[in-house]
Amino acid sequence: MRRFILFILFPLVLLSGCKNEVKTEPTQVIAHVPPTLNLTEANRLVKLPLECISIEYPNKLNQSLKDKSFIGEPRELHPAFYGCYDWHSAVHGHWSLVSLLKQFPDLNEADTIREKLKASLSEKNIASEVAYFKIPGNASFERTYGWAWILKLAEELHTWDDPLARDLEKNLQPLTDVMVQSYLDFLPKLNYPIRVGEHSNSAFGLSFALDYAETLNSTNLKEEIKRTVKRFYANDNTMGGCPLEWEPSGFDFLSPCLEEAYLVSRIYEPANFKIWFDAFLPQLTDPKFNLTPGKILDRTDGKLVHLDGLNFSRAWCLYGIAEALPEYAHLKEIGKEHIAYSLPNIVDDNYGGTHWLGSFAIYALNKTK
Repeated sequence: MRRFILFILFPLVLLSGCKNEVKTEPTQVIAHVPPTLNLTEANRLVKLPLECISIEYPNKLNQSLKDKSFIGEPRELHPAFYGCYDWHSAVHGHWSLVSLLKQFPDLNEADTIREKLKASLSEKNIASEVAYFKIPGNASFERTYGWAWILKLAEELHTWDDPLARDLEKNLQPLTDVMVQSYLDFLPKLNYPIRVGEHSNSAFGLSFALDYAETLNSTNLKEEIKRTVKRFYANDNTMGGCPLEWEPSGFDFLSPCLEEAYLVSRIYEPANFKIWFDAFLPQLTDPKFNLTPGKILDRTDGKLVHLDGLNFSRAWCLYGIAEALPEYAHLKEIGKEHIAYSLPNIVDDNYGGTHWLGSFAIYALNKTK
């Protein structure tokens, strides 16, 4: 019997020793300095969208072809949003330029940015973008991630006190109207939420649409979003909590648990949200709670680098939750750690990340102010 036990234990010990020698990731030093969006950082980050909105190839069109007449060059199909590898990244690349120029009028490339925005968001170009959505079969194009970013761009223009913004907002309005109506048509038909860590995540799309609805007082959209949030998520705190330990999946750039919690925090009154949240993510209520940033082993891989985006989106959700419940201020420190992990690494030569990550970094930094 003794020999049998030794026979079983010896390989286990050996395997355990081997496991400890495996190095899964290079050591990375995380800066313990609160991330700040200042003029220096803005000039660094603005290079990403400024360059990519005019880069036509490589390009991922994400289109359905009814016949060969649907085939066209990206610039022909999407004269406003043909760059940055795909349509939605081009949209939030434009949002990034507006956001940074609005905050930092003295950007080094301010004049160039203004000219590029005027060229891209012309009345003629936006009319072509609207026409694309009107083609039979295209109504669901970019649902709802791209829709959400159009509304975020519209909101950013609306809140920018500049004559250029008034012209661009007017030019964009027909496409903005298409997106608002698309949400109003789609949400009542969506019977279940989409709980994934990528583009189609319902909570993310609803959150950005809610930003627009609140800022521009779009009553119908706001009420539809509130109904949808309560229909989707009201009872999620009664099912044993959200499995945050399952996150992240390998390609996530959004946290299903945190996106949902942040969205619900904006719909419920603080007292009711606290009851819901304490059951939905009870581990986050502990001041000693820790959440490790998503680790990226190969930033040249366009899907693996999604995890940098996850770190930024986790941060803005954690900040939003802590704003709703100030007693959970420790969540902000976790958000800072996530930003500090990824921020130094996104301005490089890897187009798989640079074509979109700047927008996520800027949005996260805006939320930490």
